[in-house]
Amino acid sequence: MRRFLKWLVITLVALPVAVLLLYGFTMRFGNAALYPPAKGAVRFPIVIADHGYHAGLIIRRADLDRYSLDLNDPVLSALFARFQAYEWLEIGWGDEQFYRFAPAVSDVTVKMAFNALSGMNSATVLHVVGLSRAPEQVFKHSDLQNIHLSEPGMLEVMKGISLAFAKDELSQPIELGKGIYGPSLFYRANGHYSVINTCNMWIGGLLAKAGLKVSPVPSVASMGLLAEIRWRNNVAEAVAAKAF
Repeated sequence: MRRFLKWLVITLVALPVAVLLLYGFTMRFGNAALYPPAKGAVRFPIVIADHGYHAGLIIRRADLDRYSLDLNDPVLSALFARFQAYEWLEIGWGDEQFYRFAPAVSDVTVKMAFNALSGMNSATVLHVVGLSRAPEQVFKHSDLQNIHLSEPGMLEVMKGISLAFAKDELSQPIELGKGIYGPSLFYRANGHYSVINTCNMWIGGLLAKAGLKVSPVPSVASMGLLAEIRWRNNVAEAVAAKAF
């Protein structure tokens, strides 16, 4: 019993130390040339939505149109046309089993969680939702964070979004059917989900490419993703009504 308590104490002390060391070694320091936008420069609003354990990236549909032309990108063009009735789009990436069949924490089984986090599942999807109203009006019970990106920062985000979509022989995104809420669709995605590459890390990686100080370790969970965004970056207050 005494030996067990000894190892329990060692584990409880060593685990947070190991996490802090890992955070330090993998910390990203941002890119001042991309973020924050220069004073007087054009700024592109995005919103990060924390729904509990999934986070979503919310962008303006009009920006899809702008960058689809700039990049001559068929995926961005297809999304712009498919969701033409909506002002905003929420995009999320993740493990297919988790995303399609466990929309809430209560739906997650031990087997499902183990298979996803261990990387045993091979299929990933993107979930795209059309928002006809401002994000803070649609997601009244989610934690939302408004961020303004620079033009080159937004370009990096759009490139990352496009690359995440698997494409058919005509370079079009592959639809998989209706999503889990609202006017939404699932799409076949690129990438492999695991504990070192979660849905929230995908968003964190896009933000890091846009110049923000967002690191992999906090981004394992949606709460950690938003906490680091707010702690280490020059962002506005959490989104409130009539924020846009």
